[in-house]
Parts: sequence; structure tokens; C-alpha cells
Amino acid sequence: MSHPIVILGTGLAGFTLARELRKLDTTTPLVIVSRDQAGFYSKPMLSNALAGKKTAASLVMKPAEKMAAELNATLRANAVVARIDTAAQVVELDGGEAIAYRDLVLALGADPIRVPLAGDGADDVLSVNDLDDYARFADRLDGVQRVAILGAGLIGCEFANDLLARGIAPTVIDLAPRALPRLLPEQASTRLREKLEAAGVGFRFNTSVAAVQRDGSGFTLTLKDGGTLAADLVLSAVGLRPRTGLAHAAGITTNRGIVTNRLLATSAANVHALGDCAEVDGHTLPYVMPIMQQARALAATLAGKPTPVVYPAMPVIVKTPACPTVVCPPPLDASGAWTVTLSDDGCDARFHSGDGQLLGFALLGSATAQRQALVPQVPGLLV
Repeated sequence: MSHPIVILGTGLAGFTLARELRKLDTTTPLVIVSRDQAGFYSKPMLSNALAGKKTAASLVMKPAEKMAAELNATLRANAVVARIDTAAQVVELDGGEAIAYRDLVLALGADPIRVPLAGDGADDVLSVNDLDDYARFADRLDGVQRVAILGAGLIGCEFANDLLARGIAPTVIDLAPRALPRLLPEQASTRLREKLEAAGVGFRFNTSVAAVQRDGSGFTLTLKDGGTLAADLVLSAVGLRPRTGLAHAAGITTNRGIVTNRLLATSAANVHALGDCAEVDGHTLPYVMPIMQQARALAATLAGKPTPVVYPAMPVIVKTPACPTVVCPPPLDASGAWTVTLSDDGCDARFHSGDGQLLGFALLGSATAQRQALVPQVPGLLV
């Protein structure tokens, strides 16, 4: 019997790859290793689960046993990978068990960035990056009225909007001067902030948190601009860092993420990477649509048909019901300018190159109806 394809990770990337692979290859042995309970859930749903009255248990769509049966796979839950031996093509687990592989796929995800904080409450700052994190977060919300959120990016704004469903007043703190600064032009960012503020979200921009001190049953945050803020709970949402440690220790090339080409191949033979841990042809894109594109391409490659990943225009839906938002950001190095059209109930922002080519857009409110018409006009990132 040939060695299996081994997938490390049971997030959206790992399970989607396994599903796509089984559409093309039903017989090659498949082993999937998970560091958690290995049930299938949608990580993007974590930041709007409160409004849907979801518990951690109800977010699990299928338990590990059902996933293993559907995928005709061996699923190893609560397993920690100690090291990868790329020369011997073996994955070693804590405890000494060795799993030989034909091909290895790293779908390891990313870890929350932890901002260094002073104060005796620093260790009580929460982050939500997986189902267990969400369970801890949700369990702490009883009786909570004030939540401080570190970070006004995508996840910070989504959690702020979601907390409103529990009657909680969140305050979002960011060193940047505005919300979603990497995704939205200034006028669109202002519109998003205004809508969230009208719904009950507070913002403190141009500053960051220096210290978190326990104060009775809650906390006092000291800001770097000299201000203070009282909170019952503190949530950090300042961003994610791809998990590269395991690959780096195995001698696999890493940079911002685990470096791959468009075939999702790493610098080690028969080792691939996808999802939040991967830096694909220079791009790290921790969003759903790139993961789906990667999974389909890599499944074809593993099934015997080498298939480079293609990135068409891939808009990001921001889960802020107080201000529906869709963003298709232009490339970071794009040359051009934004034009913004504001209306009472919408914001239509488009980024054009000097020769008039539409390279990106941001649509808020009623303008989100333009998404389908604009997507085909934006060139893909990898074609």
C-alpha cells in the first residue's frame, strides 16, 4: 500500500482540500492531523456568531467521525506535530509516532498577533482564532456591558458589530487614524465608522493600549495618548501571523508565510502549503475565496494534473450589518487613484489606474448592489 497524502490542519483550508481531492481521487490513502477536536466549522462565522445566538457546540457542522467517514480518511484529532523530516518524508507526532507520507500538505493556519502589554490584566486579554477561543470568549460575556477591542481592522470591526447583538457597547482602539485603513479609502472608512457609531460602537483612533490593569471585576486600560478606558472584557484583534515555525524548523523556506509557487509547492520536495499559513507567489491573503482557489488547484495537482492556482478578482465581504461592506482591494503596489461617490444610503468607491482600468473597489450600503457588475471588470491577481 502506498504512503498516504498527509494534511496537517482541519480548518477551512485543510478540509476543503480534502473534499476537493476526494472528488478527483477516491482511493489514495488520506491522513488528516488536527491539533484540536477536528470537527468541521466555519472559522469566518466566529466573528458574527453572537448575533446568530450560536454556541461553540452549535457552530460545529459535522463532528470528526462524520468528516472521516465522508472523506474516507484517517483523522487524528488532538495530535501535536513535533517535527517534519523532509528527507525521510515522515511527520513525527509528540509521543514518537511517525507517519510516512507520499505528499505532505501544510494547512496550519495563523496565530493571533499578541501586542506586548504592561499591567496585571495583560494575561486576561482574549483573542478569538478558533472554536475553543470562541467558547472561552462567549463564556465570559455574561453580565458584560463594556468590551474594549484592540484593532479596527476587519476582525475588530466585525466583532464590534456582533457584540451589539448582545446589548454590549464595544470601544475599538487603533493606532491608525481610521477603520479598515488597509482596505478602505478615507471617505469609505469614515462612512463605515459613522454607521457603526450610530449603532453603538465607540472608536479611539491614533492611539494604542500601553497597559491593562485589573480593576475589581473588570479592567482599566491605559492608552499611549494618556487616556484611560474602563472595560469588563478586553479582546485583541490586531491581526494574524502565519504559522511558519514547523516549516522553518524543517528547513522549508519561509518569509511572511510558508513560501510556495503557484503550484502551492514549497522548497521541500513533495511538501505543499495553502491557506493562512502560505505565502503564494509573494501573496498572503487570509480570506475565504483565495483558500477555495488554492484548494481546487492543489487537489488537481495531487491527483496527477499539475494545476497552478489562479486568483480572479476576489471581493471580501465585511460582516458588519450596521454598514454592509464589500471590498475588492487594489494590489498593494498599484498606481492610480480612488474616486468616491457618496449618497444618503451608500458609498461607491472605485480605484482606477492612470489609463482608466478598474483595479479595485469598495462598496458600502446600497452600493453593494454593484458588486456583480464590477467584479468582471477587475483583473485577477494571478492569472
